[in-house]
Amino acid sequence: MGALATTWITSIVYAIIILFVGYVAAKFLAGLIRGVMEKRELDPVLASFTGSLVNAAVITFAVVAALNQLGVQTTALIAIIGAAGLAVGLALKDTLGNFAAGVMILLFKQFRAGDFIEAAGVLGVVETLGIFSTQLKTGDNKTIFVPNGKLIGDNIINYSMKGNRRLDLVIGVSYDADLSQTKQILEEILAADERVLPDPSPTIGVLELADNSVNFAVRPWVDNSNYWGLHFDLHETIKNRFDEAGIGIPYPQQDVHLYQVEAKG
Repeated sequence: MGALATTWITSIVYAIIILFVGYVAAKFLAGLIRGVMEKRELDPVLASFTGSLVNAAVITFAVVAALNQLGVQTTALIAIIGAAGLAVGLALKDTLGNFAAGVMILLFKQFRAGDFIEAAGVLGVVETLGIFSTQLKTGDNKTIFVPNGKLIGDNIINYSMKGNRRLDLVIGVSYDADLSQTKQILEEILAADERVLPDPSPTIGVLELADNSVNFAVRPWVDNSNYWGLHFDLHETIKNRFDEAGIGIPYPQQDVHLYQVEAKG
């Protein structure tokens, strides 16, 4: 057997070893990354996609290294792969941007499934967090798919991240009303409702002297689950109690003055 044949056989053996090691390393790294991401409770689709991406990258590197071992000039091949990657990246710019935004949302956990959020001009409960878009359900049971790029590029208000919220009401009474009596009634209403949290304590005070009314700020704290129920019930209860106490709730009005001008002869 000639020296050239021996060199070729050796190169082929090394190339096969490189491919085998690359294959094993790709499977190991992909599985490791999937395991870590699943332990962090990240989206299963994201974990699978990232694992497959790492697997493909390691195998591609191993193939290039094996070809180089066989004496194949891989510079042109690498250039072709780079150019193809650039072309694909430009063609899928928006999609890749949404994917990157989805990764950031899942890593930083700005919201989870079940949270009530406001972002990208919509309000809704998060149903699913995908790697490209997030599915929201609105209060009137509509489903909205919001690209993750829009979510990450806008302010995200998460109403569910904290366990409770402050309910901000503005209650107007007439200027003839007894302010001390009005405040006492509001305090009694809040104290009688079990949904109002004692800590932090509610805030009740005169907010402003408006054109037609004296406006009270009524700000109790409530669990997220009771927010809207308390919001509706307080308005009804306050109206009924004010009617019983003879406290007027004004409405906008205008005084029109008519002047009679005598016609000159």
